[in-house]
Parts: sequence; structure tokens; C-alpha cells
Amino acid sequence: MSALQLDAEALYTELLAGVRRLLLPDVALVGVWSGGAWLAERLQRDLGLPGKHGVISSALHRDDFGSRGLAAGHDATSLPFAVDGRPILLIDDVLFTGRTIRAVINELYDFGRPSSVRLAVLVDRGGRELPIEAAYAASRIVLPATQRLSLTRDDAGGFTFSVREAS
Repeated sequence: MSALQLDAEALYTELLAGVRRLLLPDVALVGVWSGGAWLAERLQRDLGLPGKHGVISSALHRDDFGSRGLAAGHDATSLPFAVDGRPILLIDDVLFTGRTIRAVINELYDFGRPSSVRLAVLVDRGGRELPIEAAYAASRIVLPATQRLSLTRDDAGGFTFSVREAS
């Protein structure tokens, strides 16, 4: 266990302010399953945006799908709006290698061609393996590749982070 302490609720407040600056007319928020979906749900409400946010899964487009398969308890992609010609703001909790974002962009294009796709994250932890960059990150940290940073949500909707050794 790491001594790293991140205040997920304080970072959410920063994310809210950052996302507010990224909003375009008719933008659709799309959260990456699961932490990004939780964030998108709360952002949609706190920003007073009309309609519903989308949820997108990386499972079917991952380059390691053969070894990982579908995650237990996994929810499928749900985009309750037309993607074609619409600006999309992807929301994720932690940006690391960029592989999940690559996979969700592939999934997104299965539903249509957006006018633009931007990314906002709660934490950018570095370690990129692909040329993926967030338009906004509430925090940038460095963690050893052996550690995993996970967002959790309690029953009241509050966010916390945990750091543990990767298995």
C-alpha cells in the first residue's frame, strides 16, 4: 500500500470547473465504464446539462481482450443520443497507458462519427504507451507501474481513491 493520499472529492470539484470550460454547444458527456461513468453521471447533473450522459465500454476493442475477456459485472455501452456530428466529451477517472481510451474511441466510432472528441480525466498518472492526451486533468501524479489507482463510489455517491499493488 502506498502513502499517496488523493482527495477524490476535491479533485472532482477541479474536474467540474475544467469540464465547464470544455463545454461546446450540444456536447454529449460519455463516461468510460466504470469510474468515468460515475463521474459523467454526476457532472451531467451538476452542470445542469439536458438529456442523459452516455456510458462507453472498452471491453470489445481492447488489444488484450483475448487474455482479459469481459470483466465481471461489466455494463455494455449505452449512448442515448445520436453520435454523428456531435461533439463528445469523454470522461474517465484515471489516464495511464492510453489503451483504454484508444479502445473506447474505436467503440464510439462504431456508433457514428462525432464532430470532435475531447478527453477530461480526474487523474493523469503518466506512463503513456500511446499518443493520447487529456484536454483537462484535475491532477497529474506519478505512480510506479506496479501500483493501481482506483476510484470508488460509496452509496451516497461520494468518491474516494485507493492505491494498491497491481495483481
